[in-house]
This record gives sequence, C-alpha cells and structure tokens, in this order.
Amino acid sequence: MFETAELGRRTSKEEYKTLEPFLRTGVLTVQYELRDADFPVVLVIAGTDRLGCSDLMNLLHEWMDARYLEASVFEAPSDEELERPRFWRYWRALPAKGRVGIFHREWTTRAIVDRVKGNLDEAGLDQRLRHIEGFERALADDGALVLKFWLHLPEKALARRLEEAENGSGKSWEITKEDRLVLRHYPRVQSVAEQVLRRTSVGGALWNVVESADWRYRNVAVAQTLIQTLTRRLAEPPKLRIHPPGPAPREPNPLTVLDHVDLTKTIDDEAYEKKLKRYWGKLAKLGRKSHQRGLSAVVAFEGWDAAGKGGAIRRLTKPLDAARYRVVPIVTPSDEEGVHHYLWRFWRQLPRGGHWTIFDRSWYGRVLVERLEGFATEEEWRRAYAEINDFEEMIVHRGILLLKFWIHISPEEQLRRFKAREKVPFKKYKITTEDYRNRDRWNGYELAADEMVQRTSTDYARWHLVSGNDKRWARIQVLKTVCRELERAMD
Repeated sequence: MFETAELGRRTSKEEYKTLEPFLRTGVLTVQYELRDADFPVVLVIAGTDRLGCSDLMNLLHEWMDARYLEASVFEAPSDEELERPRFWRYWRALPAKGRVGIFHREWTTRAIVDRVKGNLDEAGLDQRLRHIEGFERALADDGALVLKFWLHLPEKALARRLEEAENGSGKSWEITKEDRLVLRHYPRVQSVAEQVLRRTSVGGALWNVVESADWRYRNVAVAQTLIQTLTRRLAEPPKLRIHPPGPAPREPNPLTVLDHVDLTKTIDDEAYEKKLKRYWGKLAKLGRKSHQRGLSAVVAFEGWDAAGKGGAIRRLTKPLDAARYRVVPIVTPSDEEGVHHYLWRFWRQLPRGGHWTIFDRSWYGRVLVERLEGFATEEEWRRAYAEINDFEEMIVHRGILLLKFWIHISPEEQLRRFKAREKVPFKKYKITTEDYRNRDRWNGYELAADEMVQRTSTDYARWHLVSGNDKRWARIQVLKTVCRELERAMD
C-alpha cells in the first residue's frame, strides 16, 4: 500500500508558486459552495508524518474560511472522556451539514498506536476496527463526505524530519514521545498501519495515501484531491427523499412478540405500597454504591402513548440523588440536532462515571415513529438497526449499564387513559389530535415494534417488555429490574 508513496515525487518551487493561487481559490470556492449543501465533510489527516499533518492543518486554516471550519486534535483522553465510550469524543466533534470538520490523531491513529504499544491484542484490534468501520459507514450512509489522507514518510525521511526539527530548525518542542515511538518501532508501525488502512479503506471512506517527503507536493496533492472530490459531490443531484407511508399491516390483528406480554398482571394497593418502599430503599443503596464505584447507567423507555413511561420514570428517580441523574425527554430534533446524524444527540447525552441518563423515548424513534410517519426513508430506517446495535455495543463495552424498557398496554386501555386525561385540567395538554390519529395505525406500530425487538434485543442489550395495563404493576417491574441488573453489574 505504501510503495506508491515512496516514488520521490516533488513539486518545484516555481511550479508551486504558479499553482498556489488556483489551489487557494479552489479550496475556498468549494468550501463556500458547501455551506448550502445538505452534507458535512469529515476530513481525516493522519500518517507517519505527524509534523506534516500539523503543517497541513495550519495551511488549510490559512487557505479556508475558519468560520466554517472546525478542527479537532485528540490527545490523550481526559478523565471525562475515559468515563464514556471511546467514540463519544469523536461523535461530539462531528461537523454540521455545510461545514468541514478536520480530525487529527483520531480513531485510526489511536488504534495503530495502541496496537504498537501493546495496549491491544489482535482480538482487541479486530473489535476496534469493527467499531471504526461501523462509525465511518454510519457517517457515509447518512450523507457525510468522509475524506481521509494518510501522509506517508519512509523511515529515513522520518528520521531526517525529526532531526531537522530538533537541531536544524530549533523546533524540538514540536517533537512528541509518540513521534520518537513511531521512529523507534517504524517497521512495526508500518505493518500495523497497513493492516488498519486496508481494513478501513472501504465504501464511502477510502484512504488517500500521499507521499509527504516534499511539503510542496504534499500540499498540492491534498488540495487537488479535496477540490476534485468535493466538486464532484457538490455536482451530484440531491438524493430524492421519498417518504412512503409506513408498512401496511399484514393482517388485521398481527401476531407479534408483544402478544406474549401478559396484560392481566395487576397488584393491589397494599402490596404496591409495600413493594414500592422496599425497592426504593434498595435502589437508594444501590445508587450510592454504583456512584462510588463509578458505574454509569443509561435507561431508555419506549412504549405506546399514555403507556405510563413518565410515571415509571418518576418512581425510578424518586430514591436517586438528583445531582447524579438526568432525564432527557426526546422530542422533534432541534435545528442544531437536525443538521447532524440522528445518533449525534444521543451520544452527547451519555453520562460520565457514576451518573445516569434516563431517556423518555430514545434513538428507537428512527425505527418507530420516523419509519411509520415517513420521516426516514426505508433505506435509512433499515440500516438503523445495525447502527443502533453498534451504538449500544460500545456503551456496554465501556462498562455502562444499559437498560431498555418497552411498556405495553392494550388499545382499549390506551383509549380509556386518553379519555381520563381529557377530564383533568393539568393533563389535558398531553392529549392531541395526533395521539388519536396514531391509534388508527396501531397495527403498523405493533409490527414496527416487533421487528425492533427482534433485531435489537441482543445478549448485551436485551429488551425488557413490561405489562402496563396496571400502572402500579409496571412501575414495580421497572424498579425490580433496575435493582436486579444493578446488582449483577456490580457483582
């Protein structure tokens, strides 16, 4: 892979002087045209020539409009970052549509360095690469232009570059321990880098390996590739987003996994109060213990309108320290959220060590309401299953407890609750014509929920289906499950 980047290509001083004005104009032009586009550019700059990467980033800031350019250089993870899944800091830094985001010392570089240092064995590297593939595929499938440059220096050229920086140019402060590690273990770095680049150069996230010994040639090659690639993409007609209606029921009353939920479950007042106090006491102790151990939790609630999600959440948070949890109600995406990948807003909300995030509705909206109401195309909601599974795997892999509840009720019970809410002044706002309209598509939503459970109930993040016709029963089941899973996680 790297042989073609060791041919000794050079750009003369005169040629560079001629090309530079055209390249600067071209880079700035496509950047301004990008502002009105419906996709972002994720620009990855990596390679054995780290000093060259820094020079290139400075050059792009000089040639482009910094107002629409966001650069992220990822050093050793902070304590806050270490408490979240590895890709949390990358998701948070993603550019909005119409902008360019530059990523240096990113997910690929980290994988190579960790493998060379021995922090990753072959199995660990394979898992890391699967996560990289899933991350980049999700971005590309969502429309992002993922443009990756690997700046390659042969071993002798790298040695000269570091020696010049240390002795000739007086810039020894620019050299890091990682630079010296790359030079010291160059054959090993080369071997691992080739393995990683071949594995992650697929689909819409191909690597461009650039010979970096001559800085003029490097600048020209990167700028020309950036201009040509972005020009081609901008010339493509926008994807036609056909929003078909949701799937028609296959039968009047489809048989689904939800039919196995026993909706006759109930509990009397005395037993309810007794169990409520017992589980509150237990959860209070477990909550304190999990905080001391740094165990985080993500709890997602889904279910029918008026199923009792809010009531279950209020009973769940009652014994918890309010400083250590956050309830996030998921509604229509804001303007800022709408110009990012749909998972972006959920990644940003993941808790730090010892804290909880509780979602009142969640990322499953993509395969439920967005699917049924046509806000997502069939291609989008179908690929969401794999994206969601990858997302949840990374949450659990970090050691965060992930719990997913679907609170199930019957259509008859839902209608009864709708009518009851309309009679209570402080609950009337919860009922809209949209709620009644959704009842007409009950079978469609039930089929979507059935497929959701089948495709995303994994061994690391299974669904808990809760009988909700009796709200008190549902609340106790949620508390019981949370306590049980917390104990297992800490054991």
